[in-house]
Amino acid sequence: MRRLRCGMRIDKGPEPIKGVIFDFHGTLVEGGDAGRWIDAALRRLDEDGNPKPDLSADQIAGLRAYLDQIWQHAHAIDPRSERDLSRDRHWDVFNRTVALCPGVKPDLIAALYAVMPDQWLLFDDALPVLRELKSRGVRIVVLSNIGLDIRPLLDRFGVSGLLDGVLLSYEVGLVKPDPAIYARALEVLGVPGAQALMVGDSPRDDVGGVPLKIRTFILPRTEGPVHGLGTILQMIGDGEIL
Repeated sequence: MRRLRCGMRIDKGPEPIKGVIFDFHGTLVEGGDAGRWIDAALRRLDEDGNPKPDLSADQIAGLRAYLDQIWQHAHAIDPRSERDLSRDRHWDVFNRTVALCPGVKPDLIAALYAVMPDQWLLFDDALPVLRELKSRGVRIVVLSNIGLDIRPLLDRFGVSGLLDGVLLSYEVGLVKPDPAIYARALEVLGVPGAQALMVGDSPRDDVGGVPLKIRTFILPRTEGPVHGLGTILQMIGDGEIL
């Protein structure tokens, strides 16, 4: 039994966290700079022998701002995240979303899509936190709403060896916040919901595990390479919630 400063007694604390479920995009990785993304797409067009798009400086600036919020814009076309149920749907929703930006033609959209994963950058604090969790014996799963295979990226970032599993919506046929996909994540972790923590950035998609008693930590979007993931270690402590 513990006594708090206010005098309140707690007979039993929460169960220790033995498994952590991480969202991928916006949680472990950030989307990168939209201007750099456009430059990479233009280089891709040039390498493929395609003409440079006839876009004004204002149109380029508008595209940069639009791409910075690309998945928020996609939500208007695809409110139920059905793009994340298959590769074809993912491309279709991206294509239709970017096509709404003035002056952007199909060849540039295709180039933007092709180089998109190369723009994603691991947050500086992601790898140290994952390593520390692993050293404490905490099991780790990445759970992502996505229509692409991110395993090559996880390999490139040096993350794969720290994970106990990767669940991708397009492979399992479920999308967050459906509690069923969180149940699948618990199966991979091998822990009950009360001993798991979900870490994400979306107050809409990343809270679907709450009915399964999964504690949930939402990190808002941050500027810069550090995302505040170290807070998770403070929450877990040496095997129990502080």
